[in-house]
Amino acid sequence: MRILGIDPGYGITGYSIIDYIGNKFKLIASGAIKTDAKMPFPLRLNEIFKDLNLIIDKYSPDAISVEELFFNNNAKTAIKVAEARGVILIVGCQREIPTYEYTPLQVKQAVVGYGRADKIQVQKMVKTILNVDELPKLDDTTDSMAMAICHAHSARFAEKL
Repeated sequence: MRILGIDPGYGITGYSIIDYIGNKFKLIASGAIKTDAKMPFPLRLNEIFKDLNLIIDKYSPDAISVEELFFNNNAKTAIKVAEARGVILIVGCQREIPTYEYTPLQVKQAVVGYGRADKIQVQKMVKTILNVDELPKLDDTTDSMAMAICHAHSARFAEKL
């Protein structure tokens, strides 16, 4: 199974492509879709839409795993992230790729085995599970790896959108 893990954002959307075959993980690609803060917001959403479609064209994932939005103290930021998530969900629907949402607690539980794990614990487990020497500098990209791992560990229980 090839999984596209996504950590949504409107400034930076982290993504990772992971193959999960026979209980073994292989990191295929990872990176970030970055949008310019000086661009009008609708154009930033369009950039996410276009780049995500290019990633899907290149890697042909079997499933998309995206982080479910959790409450943020800054309502304006939360709304904009929710709009970016909406773009991601629409791309999955239009491309007819099963798309799954996971909360941060579910991701931590699936990756570390403990839902209240801290960011450092998650990063160490992602590095170990994917057998990589170094993680990307951007937390958004590392978080997208955790999203993909979470789906691999949770797929048989998950409900697609």
